[in-house]
Order: sequence, then structure tokens, then C-alpha cells
Amino acid sequence: MTADSSWDPSTRLRVLLIEDDDGDALLVDEMLADTSVPVALERVETLTAALATPLTADCVLLDLQLPDTMGLGGLTRLAQHAPGVAVVVLTGQHDQATGVAAVAAGAQDYLVKDQVDGPLLVKALRFARERKRAEQVEQQFLQQQLLARENARLERGLLPSPLLHDPHLALASRYRPGRNGSLLGGDFYDAIELDDGSLHMMIGDVCGHGPDEAALGVALRIAWRSLVMAGLPMADVLSMVERVLVHERIEPLFATVCMVVVAPDRRSLRLSLAGHLPPLLLTPGDGHLLSGRCLGVPLGVVEGTKWEALEVPLEPGWSLLLYTDGVFEGRVGAGSERLGHERMADLVLDIRHHDGLGGRALLDELIARAERLNSGPLDDDVALALLDHIPGENGR
Repeated sequence: MTADSSWDPSTRLRVLLIEDDDGDALLVDEMLADTSVPVALERVETLTAALATPLTADCVLLDLQLPDTMGLGGLTRLAQHAPGVAVVVLTGQHDQATGVAAVAAGAQDYLVKDQVDGPLLVKALRFARERKRAEQVEQQFLQQQLLARENARLERGLLPSPLLHDPHLALASRYRPGRNGSLLGGDFYDAIELDDGSLHMMIGDVCGHGPDEAALGVALRIAWRSLVMAGLPMADVLSMVERVLVHERIEPLFATVCMVVVAPDRRSLRLSLAGHLPPLLLTPGDGHLLSGRCLGVPLGVVEGTKWEALEVPLEPGWSLLLYTDGVFEGRVGAGSERLGHERMADLVLDIRHHDGLGGRALLDELIARAERLNSGPLDDDVALALLDHIPGENGR
């Protein structure tokens, strides 16, 4: 069998015998001694003695007729005490139904005392150990699958579903958390189009990494969406989001936020920056980073801060890229120099104008190039949101 082929003959098999009969215990000792397999045999006479300390044996030989337990009750108690230890029932009962019930209750094998010899006993012990290991690996794999599915459902539910109705606007996004195996990090973004036609968009980054930062990022995004949908003025939204941050954070965390409001006619936008770098504005022929003149402190640093808004005119066919620092914090080559947001902007322009890519393809290529320059995956959370204006006859 495959399980037996991996056995190392030099490895000593640790066996605990739970048997109150001295004659049967001596018989087991002699059977094991007649084989070439090194076995370290330890014996206790009662189940109580076996359960008094943590079990370190590879396999347990269990008699079903003990002074302190009878039948399968002892097997159940043993499995609860040491779920990772293989158990072989060794009994004098010639009862096939009991054997089937013992295996169903958790035993890896069932042997009758007068029907076993040394080689068969050793083989049963070795196979039982490998079966137990296989069961544990399968159980861990299933648990990991269930946990991954639960996390995926939870985290996908927490990622935003942008609310855009204007057919002349297209939003592409990419989200890459820095934590391995996770779908959600401390970065967050969202976009909402209100009934008056204005388009509100934001991106943010909670300092640090881990589940606390991810949870705080979700709270801030939901708070921002609620406040925008409630019709609060742009100047008040960031102040209220900061209040949520202060009340929800477990540690003295802060967050950077970039907030944009595009006018209903799509010919201008208002920009507010709370410690966040300005977006990249792309035009049909060129592009540039917007001014950081309105840059204010991050949320949660100085309570009561007010953030100014910058008015930016827009030409038909514009695109706006909002990003977090994870995409440009990577190194350039083997040196210690970082990519930086200005060179990141140059990468975007090159991808757009020379490769002819846009939308999600542009974002994917940007991440791929940043990783190539970094000589490996990016360590920090990455969030990208690209809003494209597709002009129509009436400008929208």
C-alpha cells in the first residue's frame, strides 16, 4: 500500500497498550519483539491512567473490556482526549458487528486477540498510523476549503458595488490585498452617482496591515457611502468619516482619502485630499497628475480639521485614475529606490498611448509592470479605480 511504502524502517513506532490482563499484555510484547520493526511499547492497565496525561504515542492498542470502561465508550473517550492519535482495537470479542461499530466510532482497525500474530499486528499499527495521518490531512484540507469559502463570501460581500447609471461613464477597478490568502485589505474605494447626476468617487488607505485595518477600511467606506447618499455637503462628508474612524479604530490608526465629485455635465470636478496623493487625469492626447494644492492632513491625525476642495475643469473623453500607494511603493530593480507616483503616472501614459490599453486591461498591465520593476509581488495593499468618460451628443 502507498501508506506503507513511505515507512522508514529506522523510525521507532511508539505504541501505548491499554490492557489490564497481564497475560495478554505479555503476549502483545512477545509478538512485537518477534518482528524486525523497532517498537517502543508502553502499557497502562486502565483508561483513566491513559487519559491522565497527554498522549504522545503514534498508535494506541485498546482493549474494550477494562476495569473502568466497557465497550465502545472507552474508544469514544480516547478519541475525544487524543483526536490525533491512531487507535487499533485489540479485543477478545469475536463479533463482526462490534468491529464495524468500532471503526465507525473512530478506530483505524479492529483485531481479535487469538487471530493475530506479530507481523499482522505491526502491519495493523503502521497502517493505522498512516490512515490517521491521511484522515487529518483530509480534514484540515476540508476545513481550509470551508474557511476559504466563508471568507470569500464575507469579503466579496464587503467589497463595493459602485452605483453608476450614466451610460457615458465606465468604471474599472482592481483590488489586491497585501495579506496572503485574503480578498480584503486596508485599502478601500467606492463610487456613487446621485439623482442629480453628480458622480461621487473616493479611494482611501488605512495605515498598517491586517484584519483590524481591513475592518476599519470597510467601516469608513460604508460610512462614506451612507453620508453621500444622505446628501451631506462634500466638505462635511470627510469630517463625518473622520468621526467614524476615531470611534471605530482599536488602535490609533489613521487613513488617507482622496474624494472626487464630478459635475452632472461631466465638465468639471471638485477634489479633496486628506493626506492622499492626487489622481491622474488622462485626456485623449496626454495626461498629468492633478495639483496637490488642496492636500490636507490624513483622517484621524488632527480632529476637527477641514479640507479644502480644488476645482478642476474637464475636457470630453477624460479618464481619472485613483490609486493607493501600494502600486508605487515597490522597489525599482535591485536598488532601494521606490517607483514613486510620478513614474507610475508615466507607466500609465505609456500603457495607454503606446500599448493602446484602457479599462481593466490598463490596470492589470500597470500592476504587472510594477511587479516586474519590483522583481516580485507587491507587498502592500493595492487599490485602483479608473473612471472613463465616453462623450455623447449632449456631452454625457
